[in-house]
Amino acid sequence: MSLLPKKYRLLAWIGLALVAGFLTISIAAYLASRDAIRLGIARQSLPLTSDNIYSEIQKDLLRPVFISSLMAQDTFLRDWILNGEKDTGQIVHYLEEVRQKYGTISSFLVSARTHRYYYGGGVLKTVHRHDPRDVWFFRVEAMSEPYETNIDFDMANRDKMTIFINYRVMDYHGKFIGATGVGLALDTVSRLIDSYQRRFHRSIYFVDPGGKIVMAGKTMQRSGGSIRELPGVKRVAGAILNGSTVPTHLEYDLDNSSILVTSRFIPELGWYLVVEQDVADDVRPVQRVLMMNLAISALVTLLVLGITLYAVNRYQLRLERAAKTDALTGLNNRQAFEILIEQAVLEFGRTQQPLSMVLFDIDLFKEINDRFGHLAGDRVLKEIAVILRSVGRESDAPTRWGGEEFLILLKNCPLERAAAVAEKLRLAIARHRFALAEPEVPVTVSLGVAQYRGGETQNDFFMRADVALYRAKRAGRNRAEAFSDASPA
Repeated sequence: MSLLPKKYRLLAWIGLALVAGFLTISIAAYLASRDAIRLGIARQSLPLTSDNIYSEIQKDLLRPVFISSLMAQDTFLRDWILNGEKDTGQIVHYLEEVRQKYGTISSFLVSARTHRYYYGGGVLKTVHRHDPRDVWFFRVEAMSEPYETNIDFDMANRDKMTIFINYRVMDYHGKFIGATGVGLALDTVSRLIDSYQRRFHRSIYFVDPGGKIVMAGKTMQRSGGSIRELPGVKRVAGAILNGSTVPTHLEYDLDNSSILVTSRFIPELGWYLVVEQDVADDVRPVQRVLMMNLAISALVTLLVLGITLYAVNRYQLRLERAAKTDALTGLNNRQAFEILIEQAVLEFGRTQQPLSMVLFDIDLFKEINDRFGHLAGDRVLKEIAVILRSVGRESDAPTRWGGEEFLILLKNCPLERAAAVAEKLRLAIARHRFALAEPEVPVTVSLGVAQYRGGETQNDFFMRADVALYRAKRAGRNRAEAFSDASPA
């Protein structure tokens, strides 16, 4: 940074301060918002959503459990079995009425005495202990729980995947006499889960006690896998499968995303309800705000740096102008002229084009000051500066040398032409009516002209013009004299 010019060093420090400040504020605000969102999701949003989903499940999925319970407790159904299953039409009609009334895909009854499988269309089959497709019945017969939830093929509906509620039917003395229940099409349940996911913007799936994902929405690709083997979630699988009906709140990382999890065991289904939310989905709007803030900060930084650069350049330009400009007349001052003549001499060395100088001062200027005052003298100096600019060229570097002395530097101008310019300037000043108390008082100048000689110093060049000016003064003032080797000293 030490190699930079001072003004750019200042801009660099200002830019660094602005960037550091904006970055600190923006990132701190982003982190605070992100943490607040994470905390809000973990403590409020996700648990509340899980409770809402659980309520929806109770309404949509636990309804078949309730229907199956009513069927198992129905005295007609139990009496029909106990009376020897004599009129098949009665039970078939009953099962069809249940199916139509509650809108299930199927309703069934399997007798423990005859092993017949009844449904709304009649007798489907007789179950056998050694048939793999019938093992569910003998499992239900042997279990102690009142019912089970099972996903299986429904032979009564072209082997469509169905969620069955298999409810134990007991006689009036508590003896097992059959299994009854209803079935829901698995794709219907998947659509329900998809609707939950769309409404609540969460990932929802069900897991059995062994960790197998038994049910998920169609938009989810995890169904059939085990959470004990899936990336990310396998690290919290043990905590999910804790058997607790109280919601458990967990978190795991997957593909640089933080996933918040709420799980609970649903005894009525025998499954775990798992609700997940990717924090990135809620943090993404905050990230967009961060990017917007950074973009605005960058624009503000550029604007501030631009304004600062403009102000610094303007101030520096004023300083440079003040350093090389005469404050009274607006002409170049002596310091500026020294730079200009040095450049002109170097240019002469390259091009060998003639270079001349006209040096002049105001005749009897002290008398003007004494007679009319210094303010009047200042006005005379200003007006002469105006005349000097009007007579010369832009490239002539009109300069106030000091006091009442002025000079111009004429590039590509031999001595004769420079003398003509000097004479033109003398006449313009002599004819000008100056703003004095007595305008008729003449103001004249004496001028000395010299041409640069290759190899001489700048002081020698100036001294020859000064000698010519002295000759003009000595010859009576109000005249121009050119220095030449033939001129008398």
